[in-house]
Formats: sequence, structure tokens, C-alpha cells
Amino acid sequence: MKQPILSISDHSRDSAGMTYVYPVVSRRAGGVSIGINLNPNNACNWRCIYCQVPGLVRGAAPAIDLARLEAELRQVLDDILRGDFMVARVPAAARRLADVAFSGNGEPTSAAEFAAAVEIVHGVLEEQGVLDTVKLRLITNGSLLGRRMVKEGIARLGRHHGEVWFKVDAGDAAGTARINSVRQRPEAVVARLQACAGLCSTWVQTCCFALDDEAPTETQVQLWLQLLTAAKASIAGVHLYGLARPSQQIEAPRLSALPPAWLQALARRVRKLGLIVTVNP
Repeated sequence: MKQPILSISDHSRDSAGMTYVYPVVSRRAGGVSIGINLNPNNACNWRCIYCQVPGLVRGAAPAIDLARLEAELRQVLDDILRGDFMVARVPAAARRLADVAFSGNGEPTSAAEFAAAVEIVHGVLEEQGVLDTVKLRLITNGSLLGRRMVKEGIARLGRHHGEVWFKVDAGDAAGTARINSVRQRPEAVVARLQACAGLCSTWVQTCCFALDDEAPTETQVQLWLQLLTAAKASIAGVHLYGLARPSQQIEAPRLSALPPAWLQALARRVRKLGLIVTVNP
């Protein structure tokens, strides 16, 4: 059966029929992104109300079969680099292998094998001769930065010229409770951001959306900007993005996309802080 063309509106983890590896078209990465899913059990220590993972449960990653991960990555890379994947599955404008990203169906750093997985992915990219053109990324909520092996994994990412995209959806405890279903003090977020940035180049990523048809209030925006101000000396920049795919959480009917102009106006305020900003409505 012919496989469907990939699009930014479908980031199915089953697109390659594998356990750990899945290719997607990423608007933020600007091309094809090979996802590494260390949470095939759909478990995460957060529950973001915009999360697109069906059947999401609270918990950590299971034990990872590193040999299988390596074999799957080699197979997908071979299809992309030497097979017909790009022509058969990817829109012409997106036919560029942009990155390999630890993302998936939960918090990737909750996997005990995270640091070892970073080394395996780097080794395969080196073997395939694409390290100069393909970025190695981690997409994380940053909540487990206190763990020694998480720091080691991020440090390895940094040594391999990788990049971290660190989730910050709100600037106060009430906001993170509302959006991410966890409580954390903004000063703790800043401390983890600074620790992460000390190990590897780190960008803040923030999902912007309307809740019950209401955009974030000025107070909520100000609190978020204050958090960025406290961390701006450490971070590389900010990724603002909107809703491209429907949430699979119970709050889904309450969520809607914000106008692109709203995100652009917020980006102008961030730039006034002296930070680089990308916007993907």
C-alpha cells in the first residue's frame, strides 16, 4: 500500500512502522526531522493540555532497546539519503534532512538510557557523513535537569554541537499548572534553563494558543517576559509556535489557534529584550 505524503499537520509516531524512529515534516526545523521516541509507552511526567499524544499517561520512559533504536535509525537514514523517501513521501519544498530530534510521546530525558542514546545517534550520523548538515536536538520540558545522567546526556549533546529546545509555556506557577499540569516556581525554571544552557546551546520554545477563545492576558505575557529576561544571558533564542495539530487531551475543545499577528506582536516584544526569535503560527 502506498504510504501517505508527510505534512506538518501529521506527526504520527507510526509513520515508519517502527518502535523508536519516525520521520516527520517539521515547520520549526525547516524540513524533514527524524524523531527519536524514547517514550513508546506514551508516558510523560507532564500533561500539557495541547499535547497531541493519544492515550497519554503520567510516568517515565520504559527500558530502551538501544540496538533496535540504532538499527531503525540506520534504516530510516538509508531510505532518506539513498532511497526514494524524499520524492515519495515529502513535499518538494521540504526535501531537506534538517535534524534528528529526541522528542516523541513523552519526556525523553526520563529514559535511563538517554545519554547512551545520544552517543548512538551521534555515531550513526557520523558514520553516514551528515554531521555537518544534520542537527542533533533534544526537545524537553527541562524538569529532570537535577538528575546526573540527564546532565550527562545534555553535556554529550553539547560536545556534539547539538541543541536543546526547552519548553517554557508560562512565567508563573499558576500558568504551568494550567497548561502543563505541573507546579514549578519560575526561579526554578530559570535555574534549570541556565544549567541546561551551560551544557548545550539552548532555545526556549513556547506554545501560544487561545483557551476558551481568550488569548493569554497581559499579566500572563508580562510574567513570561520576566522569566525570559532573567534567563536571557544564557539562552540562544526563543521559538514561538502555534497549534498545527489537534490536541488529544480532554481540553482539546477549549483550545484554538491565535492569529499570526498576535504571535508576531509577541515576537517584537521578545526582540526588544535582545533575544533572537523565530515564529511558526
